[in-house]
Amino acid sequence: MLYIKAILFGVMKMAAFGFFSGVVTSINDFSTGAGAPSGCYKLMSIQSMDGNIVNFVIMPTTYFVDHVMVNLGDLVTGFYNANAPVPLIYPPQYQAVVMAKASQNQNVKVDLFNNQLVSNDGTLKLIIGPLTQIIQENGQAYTGNLANKNLVVIYGTVTMSIPAQTVPYRVIVLCTLM
Repeated sequence: MLYIKAILFGVMKMAAFGFFSGVVTSINDFSTGAGAPSGCYKLMSIQSMDGNIVNFVIMPTTYFVDHVMVNLGDLVTGFYNANAPVPLIYPPQYQAVVMAKASQNQNVKVDLFNNQLVSNDGTLKLIIGPLTQIIQENGQAYTGNLANKNLVVIYGTVTMSIPAQTVPYRVIVLCTLM
């Protein structure tokens, strides 16, 4: 039984994240049918600039970067576990892990970062600076090792290298996906 738990633990840790960006076109209550109180789950429809539509199920555990309120017309990016099962419907419907409202002054990356702090997709390397804030989803300090963790990275400028390198403003450890 411990062996099975270890395998499941490893699978969840190895989440591959997909994302979709666009404008919020609707936000409605969503019933899970599992006895959750009414209003705790939302269905948020996002339309990209090229007209594609994705629905995100917003759960009580969905992390909103900067804890912002998202409204109709906002430009957002939704991040989801690309390995999670999804219903075969149109438009596609994903469970949102992280939602980020667009901001001119910051970029957001959600991914698994290895022991070199390089993202799973190989596009971003983190250089942790003395001013980098490292926290958990609940806003409390995170004091563990960042290697091999699912992270939400808030950053500004990057180098022109491959992978791009950045000193992030803030790193949020997704403890609920570990």
